[in-house]
Amino acid sequence: MPFKLGKNASFRFMKQAASIWMTARVQTNRCKRQAKRLIINEGPKALSDKIRTKLSDALRPKTFLWHVFPSDVLQVDLSKPTKPTIPTISDGEPIEMNWLVGPASPGSGGHTTIFRTLKHLQSAGYRNRVYFYDPYGGDPKYYEHVARSHYGLTCDIEDLRLGMRNAHGIVATCWPTAYAAFNAPCDGKRFYFIQDYEPHFYPVGTNSALAEATYKMGFHGITAGRWLSEKLSREFAMETDWFPFGCDTGRYQFDPGSRRSGIAFYARGGTPRRAVEIGLLALELFNKRQPEIELHLFGQRMGRLPFKFINHGLVSPEKLNNIYNSCFAGLSLSLTNVSLVPHEMLACGCLPVVNDAEHNRIVLENDNVRYASLLPHALAEALEAVVTMPDFFLASRRAAESVKATSWAAAGEAVDRALRQALTRPQGPPIGEFEQTRSRVRPMPVLMRSP
Repeated sequence: MPFKLGKNASFRFMKQAASIWMTARVQTNRCKRQAKRLIINEGPKALSDKIRTKLSDALRPKTFLWHVFPSDVLQVDLSKPTKPTIPTISDGEPIEMNWLVGPASPGSGGHTTIFRTLKHLQSAGYRNRVYFYDPYGGDPKYYEHVARSHYGLTCDIEDLRLGMRNAHGIVATCWPTAYAAFNAPCDGKRFYFIQDYEPHFYPVGTNSALAEATYKMGFHGITAGRWLSEKLSREFAMETDWFPFGCDTGRYQFDPGSRRSGIAFYARGGTPRRAVEIGLLALELFNKRQPEIELHLFGQRMGRLPFKFINHGLVSPEKLNNIYNSCFAGLSLSLTNVSLVPHEMLACGCLPVVNDAEHNRIVLENDNVRYASLLPHALAEALEAVVTMPDFFLASRRAAESVKATSWAAAGEAVDRALRQALTRPQGPPIGEFEQTRSRVRPMPVLMRSP
């Protein structure tokens, strides 16, 4: 017998169908108007970008992305501090250090500094071992290949899944590795090689909270620059030393015969702490004021922008040296610890324009840097002041001279000294008892100050 809807059920069905049809019609008309407006105002590419964004949002997994093994987080209990044994350093024997490192990729600034420091210590007689910490399920053999072929690492690289050997020191190098260092049963004083304030890498949430918790684990911090050292000792009672930012003056050099005609901008949109969007707005304003000045963007390939620019993308140090030497000024923004870019620009006589912030002034400590508020008009005005200055060549040469003595060897020596001093002092409070640790920041005036 055929199924028939009752009068009331049939009415409800028709009403629901009409509602669905009306909703679909409203949304379809909305999408048509939005697409038309995008094409008229911004061009067809804006529409395709919008569609790709919506599709990527729909396809993106809705589960939380863990940057640390949850089991490592569960194992950390700061209310039950541990006190690992620190082996005695015997005369004539090398200092042994285990380095916990995140997955390596070619061209990573963080890995460059870690491995550069590690190689300096190796040349000073240390015995280093590297353990890659990877919660993403990557290929350890690939990371080893990158470390050896791209960074020239020659020390032992071992599998963390098999456990770490005893050492004089265990060094965490990013916040996820701190959990592994805290939990490891092996001997060794815990150190934390800190290049930036990593809680600020994320919106307020789980990742930022887990990153901040690592500063409460009682590790001895060795930070890139004085700002981080002071911040961590003041806010978390960490015992800290710091090393100065170096500059590879063998690769980045002032060319007195270069013809300068541009502005360089470190535009790496995938790194939010570099405030790329504000920098692009500043360049748009600057371009209207100085349309004859070339704009060189590097760091990643950029899409369509409302001004003409040279799209360099990711470049080699050699290419970057040429870019800097062809520019009057360079725009380098940072909302956390400063990047290596301003020092490299200075070495080439390219005057850095940097957002005015305590963390930038403390670390750079260089009179040739131009500071401006982190707003488009202020940054554009600072760039314009550089390209219109009458004595630019003298200022450019003076900038290059200011970092001539800045080297990564000095940074390596500072780390070496900090490690040796920490390993030979009486052992401090148990790991995890950060509240009871009174911080001590020990600046090293000879090596820490720019000339």
